[in-house]
Formats: sequence, structure tokens, C-alpha cells
Amino acid sequence: MIKRLLYLTSRILRADPSLVTVQARADLVRLILPVMVFGSIYGAVMGSYNGINAERLVHMLYAAVKVPILLTVAFAISLPSFFVLNTLVGLRDDLGYCLRSLIATQAGLTIILASLAPFTALWYLSFENYNVAILFNMAMFATASISSRIILRRYYTPLIQRDPRHKKMLNAWIFTYGFVAVQMAWVLRPFIGNPESPISFFRQQAWSNAYVKLYEIMCNILQ
Repeated sequence: MIKRLLYLTSRILRADPSLVTVQARADLVRLILPVMVFGSIYGAVMGSYNGINAERLVHMLYAAVKVPILLTVAFAISLPSFFVLNTLVGLRDDLGYCLRSLIATQAGLTIILASLAPFTALWYLSFENYNVAILFNMAMFATASISSRIILRRYYTPLIQRDPRHKKMLNAWIFTYGFVAVQMAWVLRPFIGNPESPISFFRQQAWSNAYVKLYEIMCNILQ
């Protein structure tokens, strides 16, 4: 099982073209496994802020469950508008390939994110500021997201060469997915867990604006 997972991981990071062909639908289903496994790994480390004890282990489990949920829900919310835009501009015939490429990239994102988990653990051991921990994890997610675009662009290169409109649709996807993911992360909080707050799966008053809160955090740090 582990050997197969590592082999699949290698294929994802290399942007193996056979992963996104029509004949490889079985492989496409298997891409769910890396999202769950590697997303959970980073989530567990993310939730280990402020040391590990009985309560923190519960929060680590919560975070391990919620990171795959975050990525999957943000992906699902972003898809309908992406499909509609591609159809409107006349790229409907390529939607199947586009979808498979996006799913493979999503798996790649979680692999990269898990590889950054040791940096997060080291940061927690080195700094104790909760707001800084939030920003550091955002930086790790941003790094994984930007790095995963290498995989996505490798898949999209043949499409863009055939029709330059795919480049605009790709940029639209990157913006939409990023925007939705940030807000969903705020709704699904806490991931890190404030030591001064009780352990809980969801925070009360979840539906607020992530970007306003991010601005407030930045102001508090700079004061």
C-alpha cells in the first residue's frame, strides 16, 4: 500500500500525462488518497501548536480531518463557475481534460504541503506568538499552492498551445480557487487552535470575512 502511494506520489509530482488521460479514470479515483493522507499529515502538524498533550491530540485530529475538507470544499465550490466560463468561451470539448488536470494538481498541492510540515513544526518550537503562527501557516499554504502551479501548467501547456484562451481560464481558476480557499479556511477554523480558547471542531460565529480579519491580524503584529 505504501509502495503504491509513493509511486503515485512520484507520478503526480512529475505531472505524468497518463494520469489525466481518459483511459486513466481508475488512477484519477486514486488521487483522492493523496489528498486525504497528505492533507491530514499537514493538518495534524498544523494543529500541534503550543505543545502536545491530551487536549492538543484531540485538536490535532480535528485539524487532520479539516485540511482535506477545506481543500475539497474549496475545489468543489470553484468548479461550477469554471465550467460555465469554459463553456461560454467555447472550450467545452476540453473540460474533461481540464478537470482531470485540476484534480491531479490538487493531489500535488497536498503532497507539497505535507513536505512543508517539518518547517511548521520547527516554527512552533521557535516562536510562541499565535498570530504569527497563523501567518506562517498561511505562508505554507501559499507556498504549496504556488508550487503546485508547476504541475498544473505542465498539464495545461498542450491546451494553451492549441488555444491561448485556456491561459485566461487557467488564471481565472487560480484566482477563484485561491479566493474561495482563504474564506473557507476562515469558516472551518480553528486549525491551529488558540491556547486561550477551548478545544472545538468549529469556532462560533464562523461566517465572517476572512480578509477583514487578516487585515486586523497584520495590524496587531505591526503595532
